[in-house]
Amino acid sequence: MRIRFINFTAIFIFVFLGLGLFNLGVIQGRRFKDLSNKNCIRLIPQMGTRGKIFDRNNNIIVDNSLSYDVMIMSGDEVRINKELDNVSDILGIDQKDLKDTYKTNFIAPFAPIAIAKNINIKKAITLEESKSDLELSGIIIQPQPQRRYPYARLACHLLGYLNEIDHWRLTKLADYGYEKKDIVGFGGIEEKYDYYLRQEQGGLSLEVDHRGRPMRLLGFKPPKSGEDIQLTLDLKLQRIVEDNMGSRKGSVIIMDPNSGEIMAMASSPNFNPSAFINKDADYIAGLLRNSDAPLINRSISSAYPAGSIFKLIVATAALDTGKINLSTSFYCPGSIHIGGQEFSCWDTHNQQNLKGAITHSCNVFFYRTGLLLGAQLIHDYALKFGLSKPAGIDLPYESGGFIPQPLWKRIYKFQNWYEGDTVNFAIGQGYLLVTPLQMVRMIAVFANNGSLVTPYIVKAIDGRDISIYQKKTARIPIKESTIGYIREALRNVVSDPNGTANILSSLPISIAGKTGTAQVSRGQPHGWFIGFFPFKNPKFAICVFIEHGGSGYFSCVLTKQIIEAMIKEGLI
Repeated sequence: MRIRFINFTAIFIFVFLGLGLFNLGVIQGRRFKDLSNKNCIRLIPQMGTRGKIFDRNNNIIVDNSLSYDVMIMSGDEVRINKELDNVSDILGIDQKDLKDTYKTNFIAPFAPIAIAKNINIKKAITLEESKSDLELSGIIIQPQPQRRYPYARLACHLLGYLNEIDHWRLTKLADYGYEKKDIVGFGGIEEKYDYYLRQEQGGLSLEVDHRGRPMRLLGFKPPKSGEDIQLTLDLKLQRIVEDNMGSRKGSVIIMDPNSGEIMAMASSPNFNPSAFINKDADYIAGLLRNSDAPLINRSISSAYPAGSIFKLIVATAALDTGKINLSTSFYCPGSIHIGGQEFSCWDTHNQQNLKGAITHSCNVFFYRTGLLLGAQLIHDYALKFGLSKPAGIDLPYESGGFIPQPLWKRIYKFQNWYEGDTVNFAIGQGYLLVTPLQMVRMIAVFANNGSLVTPYIVKAIDGRDISIYQKKTARIPIKESTIGYIREALRNVVSDPNGTANILSSLPISIAGKTGTAQVSRGQPHGWFIGFFPFKNPKFAICVFIEHGGSGYFSCVLTKQIIEAMIKEGLI
């Protein structure tokens, strides 16, 4: 009985071992073979270059430079420690820091690990020459294209910057091939057109021996570079705008009023996008702590009260609907009383017709005109000029601003709309908010005689002209006579000796426009100037906005400086 039990046990053990060998050799054989192959295969990535960005005249605005990363093949601990020790002396980095970096960046046994990034070419050459002497067979010097912003801060908000992908973007872009630790665009062109600009990774597949030393090349996939992008931006004009803005907070936009091409767009304060490439932690932390919000593009992402430049919409609505005519005039004693409250004008203008009211920016005239129109009609005409929604520029994070109406106040604030709200609305104050981009788009309507253009910044992608798809214009349903009359009044704002923008009359070209001084709850008022030039055949529409600038006069001063520089550089 005992012998039988022993025989049965022996047979069971042999059967169990046989099934185990069958499982390892046949059932899971392919899996273990793959694991074995991976253990002797190393993948060395090679990156393509990100697409370049050019201005309208094919001048490079953003390109790439070559940096060098030091990578080490995974393998036994003794070899790795020895190689890290040797590399440490050449790089001038403590061995402990290299080991910590090795552990942090470890991904898989078959992938080389980056232990130092962006080393200079001198150290790269020294390492390469020392590989045989110091037995650095597992060390690889990997050339790496790096984004370069040769003009530093110039057009930074329009261009954007690069950084490691965050969780929010990864959840949205994972289905498009984006992965953790990918470098992607943040803001501006870099983000909006990241899909076209980004490169595709290629690389080498190497067979290595048991010590991780390369034996032979198994395969090669060439990297693919990103597509180049040409902008409508004029680099020379952009430099003029930013140089003259100096340290002022605000925005300047210059646009072709007939097509919507953005020729210059500046926001201040600004930042240096290279800091994100160089991982300058102190500088980046300073940007995030700065109460002036230098990372925000004030041209498109910030909304402000419009002040007197909004009077153009009120004037258009009143003329177009027949609420007033060319002979209508109101007396300006310096203020009016509505509902027991005094609403003042900035001066005493006496009797004013529409042209005089635009020329002198008379508040009393527009108080009375606004009451004739009513808030709802003003709201409806503001929407005709594209307000209360994004202008549609091909940049991310554009604000739509806000145009109030009586029903909104009743629903969201549980309050009635009063006549005082209407007169504030009529001079661009109260709940009204607009962006500088919306205002340059609005003034372009008077420059091109009645068409609402869609602003755009990208002209071509990889040599393919896409401007034909970018140009979108819509005729505003407003009488041509109305547009023509207000257009003449805008010229009068500059040419009349008492016009609010008369400081521009000394320039050798004819300019039309409107100033605005927007009151705010704290600090100095915001200063606006919107206009177009030359008057008869406009090639440029301009919006100059100075945050807490004091008044529209100072925006006119900046406008004059910009136009003088344009003339000097032969841009007009």
